[in-house]
Amino acid sequence: MTLPADSHVHTEWSWDAAHGSMDRTCARALELGLPAVAFTEHVDHTVWSLDRSHVDEDAHLLTFTSSDGLVTPGPFDAAGYLEAVAQCRERYPGLRILSGLELGEPHLHSEAVGRVLAAGTFDRILGSLHCLPDGEGWTEPGELFGRRPAADIVRTYLGDVAAMVAVDDTFEVLAHVDYPVRSWDETADGPFDPAEFEAEFLHALEAVARAGKALEINTVLPLHPTVVRWWHDVGGGAVSFGSDAHDPASLARRFRDARHLAEACGFRPGRDPHDLWARTD
Repeated sequence: MTLPADSHVHTEWSWDAAHGSMDRTCARALELGLPAVAFTEHVDHTVWSLDRSHVDEDAHLLTFTSSDGLVTPGPFDAAGYLEAVAQCRERYPGLRILSGLELGEPHLHSEAVGRVLAAGTFDRILGSLHCLPDGEGWTEPGELFGRRPAADIVRTYLGDVAAMVAVDDTFEVLAHVDYPVRSWDETADGPFDPAEFEAEFLHALEAVARAGKALEINTVLPLHPTVVRWWHDVGGGAVSFGSDAHDPASLARRFRDARHLAEACGFRPGRDPHDLWARTD
């Protein structure tokens, strides 16, 4: 069975992937038989608060100010990144390599995002919501668990996703719609059940569909089948697949299951191996 293209991959060009490697990821893609890979590096402009103990050891292209606990991402080196992509295309002619970006909260930073997009050609652009309001600032959803009810965090996140996609046209694929669920504590809050958030998920998914964007099946925490079925039910036009790998070993993780899920929910591959998977009806 041919695996779909991995359209959400990070390398050393992302601030939280110091141990990533564009070159070794290409080699791994060929080993796995992937038809294509998209290097969607982080482009973040939001300054957020973070507990010092939660700063990932792989974070290398950012500044952490211990006095106020604020994390400031460094500027994205678009020219250096695009040159690295070009070199990999020459080195691995048997692999389709897409340039790309993962834009964090692009609706809040339109001018800064515009400058990055003007720096070159990017084949696959993801839009992500990584931060939520926290007092007068911002923080990652995972930082809020234990301080706010878990259900409120998920509902706030989905509401903010709907607001983001309604006003931003810089990206074509919404990444990890279930991002806060990565921090869900089953011991404290019980198993996560998307049915408890059906109204909020449908509101967000309908907004994504109206905006003409695709939904990513992110496999870090496998997207719940119910959410993918809802995406088809609300008229979602396409899906992509993203391992969200930050190292070569995580490339295309759980992609066989993700492919089966997409097919079961009515999505099929396009003519080219790097195409988004479109609905069949």
